[in-house]
Amino acid sequence: MLTVTDEMKRIFNAMREGILVIDTDGVIVFGNEAYHRFLNREGGGEDIGEITGYNLRDLRPGARLPEVLKTGKPILQEPRKEVDDIYFVNMYPIFDADGKTLLGGLSVVTFMEDATTFRQMMQNVEQRGRQMLHRIGKADFTFHGIVARGEKSVACKEFAQRIAGSDAPVLLTGESGVGKDVYAQAIHNASSRSQAVFTAINCATFNPETLDSELFGYVDGAFPGARAGGKVGLFEAVNGGTLLLDEISAMKPEIQSKLLRTLQDHTIRPVGGVNEIPVDVRIIASSSADMEQLVREGRFRADLYYRLNVFHIQIPPLRERMEDLPFLVRQFLGEISSSMHRSFSLDAEAMNHLKLHNWAGNIRELRNVLEFAAYLSPDGVIRPESFPPHVGAGAWRDTTTLYERVQKYERAEILKALQYHGDDLKGKKAAAAELGISLATLYSKLKES
Repeated sequence: MLTVTDEMKRIFNAMREGILVIDTDGVIVFGNEAYHRFLNREGGGEDIGEITGYNLRDLRPGARLPEVLKTGKPILQEPRKEVDDIYFVNMYPIFDADGKTLLGGLSVVTFMEDATTFRQMMQNVEQRGRQMLHRIGKADFTFHGIVARGEKSVACKEFAQRIAGSDAPVLLTGESGVGKDVYAQAIHNASSRSQAVFTAINCATFNPETLDSELFGYVDGAFPGARAGGKVGLFEAVNGGTLLLDEISAMKPEIQSKLLRTLQDHTIRPVGGVNEIPVDVRIIASSSADMEQLVREGRFRADLYYRLNVFHIQIPPLRERMEDLPFLVRQFLGEISSSMHRSFSLDAEAMNHLKLHNWAGNIRELRNVLEFAAYLSPDGVIRPESFPPHVGAGAWRDTTTLYERVQKYERAEILKALQYHGDDLKGKKAAAAELGISLATLYSKLKES
């Protein structure tokens, strides 16, 4: 015989959901207070009185709980509407301890008000999840892909490999274009966090208020125009992984203070929030500026600098690692050949031109120069005349007219756009639109030179 103890009644009466228990004959054994209120509303507001001992079919002819008694199987998420009540019902069979003898049935009624609140909560969770996925970056580079043949570059790479396994912050410094982001990704991929998230943010591209919300997020209603439901900050999105703070030298003092607290306490507080959120993020910071000079000038907090400078990696500029140049050229030409589906090589004279260049833009400039030259080398062999005029100017001078040089540049830009959009008519139209010229002009300039 199915019975509901006094303790069980107290538990059921504490619930917002309507609870109904029947025996195998369909007779009501128990209905909690929420279920009574539900029946009273259906009856027009009058108290329906005691329901225990009544057959459920007599009170509710359309009830489906008796079906559960026949099949022995639950009915889940059944939507129902009675008068003004919209609700969802889960119905379960109740078995004895042996799991075979049926004792009765249990109905759990979730009312629309509660279901809506729960749905909103789940939507907020899903929204934050989508935000986090949207903000997740990817670390493609490993130490295997970092070229290092010269003494300085070998020492730099070996030190980075030794400290990669630590969770301590890393400060990467060096001129623009030396590959600080590549080192950051390689360190992440060689660490115990390699299976977790890696992402980067350039601190120089945001004002203090925006950078604050980007890093730490904000809660719902934090400020006028704030996104409903709030926003996940990068620290929360990258939790367990690695965050690269690129050009950290541009970070304003007020954000430096928040970052210092996070490094000390391993917690964040979103903009407009009151609760601290624990985070576990490894910080890699990078800068092309002289950080020590900024500290001396009072433009960067000394305490934050020392927190970030646990491991300092100074990446040498390309002009100080020219032994690496032929190997870098080989690597980049392989990548360019793969992307353009053509094979490219460099003749000896062109290599000499590259060796004579000062490479103010470092590895990034080298990559761009080789890509530029590839577009101007229809036979796949890159020669000095394919380079931009400033490359190797001490060894070779472009004697073409300004008009011819402009033609060459325009053709290269058109070919670059076609490489992206495609060489069919649709691609040519898209390329012309991107370059701000007519389709006829595009055809004309392709025929020139």
